[in-house]
Amino acid sequence: MSERTRVAIACQGGGSHTAFTAGVLKRLLREWDDDYRLVGISGTSGGAFNALAAWYGLVTADERRAIELLDALWADLAADTALDRLLNDWTVWLSRVERTGVPIPRVSPYLAPGARMGQERIRRVLERHIDFEAVPDLCERTAPELVVGTVDINAGVFETFTNEDVTPEAVLASSALPTLFPAVEIDDHYHWDGLFSQNPPVDDLLTVDAGRKPEELWVIQINPQERAGEPTSVEEIADRRNELAGNLSLNQELRVVERVNDWIEEGHLPESDFQRTEIRRIEMDRTYTAATKVDRTPGFIDELMALGERRAAEFVGADGA
Repeated sequence: MSERTRVAIACQGGGSHTAFTAGVLKRLLREWDDDYRLVGISGTSGGAFNALAAWYGLVTADERRAIELLDALWADLAADTALDRLLNDWTVWLSRVERTGVPIPRVSPYLAPGARMGQERIRRVLERHIDFEAVPDLCERTAPELVVGTVDINAGVFETFTNEDVTPEAVLASSALPTLFPAVEIDDHYHWDGLFSQNPPVDDLLTVDAGRKPEELWVIQINPQERAGEPTSVEEIADRRNELAGNLSLNQELRVVERVNDWIEEGHLPESDFQRTEIRRIEMDRTYTAATKVDRTPGFIDELMALGERRAAEFVGADGA
């Protein structure tokens, strides 16, 4: 092809399950086809960690550096000490009990000292690998668009932070699950996990100047789109509700993209002013319970990353993407 195909990647959130996304990105970057140009990457919650690490590695060095950052980030996030593993096992157990419908006492994250400690640990991990003060200068015209999704709980609206506005607070806000962490204050408003908003942000990747509008949108999807059979047990119902809720905003945004594509093909919108965007999904294609979204066991993280690499290899091999 005479010009490279413009691609944007959207990374759905889903807690520890987004280690799968890290594996996908690593394989895509390792085998990146020069016929494609990355023009944007977005993420929510754990997906935002991956999007940021990949973006930062690319704009400061190259694909190899991006892969190293993804590995280092998840190595630091994994529960690798005895105390951390104990806390991890307790959190997973509580999550599993909740799925059964058995009422258990809940403690506000504002009263649990471990909540703020966990949030500060995430901040330290992020700042260990990302020089946030350098981010504004790295957002050159040629750099891919970087987008992180949150929800403004005071205004009741979705809010995204792009490029130079991606700060440690923005990334922490994107992962501030309200049952686990306090809200994060940004510009006098409090923000929660982006899972309650755009999961992941898509519109910001498309509403850019013509030279950066993606011709293809690759969605790394954590929550299964389809599931066979009827959920009947309390646990199965809880899991499917979690998956459907996680996909709600994504499917709404993708339907808008598909509608614009249809209008372009039908001649209702001029191709000179509107860009058709092909949507392609990279899904986990394996079922895990919602409880494991809080499981940071190193072995589980490695399993998810390996699965991501395999699914990305299939994606790349499908048509040489």
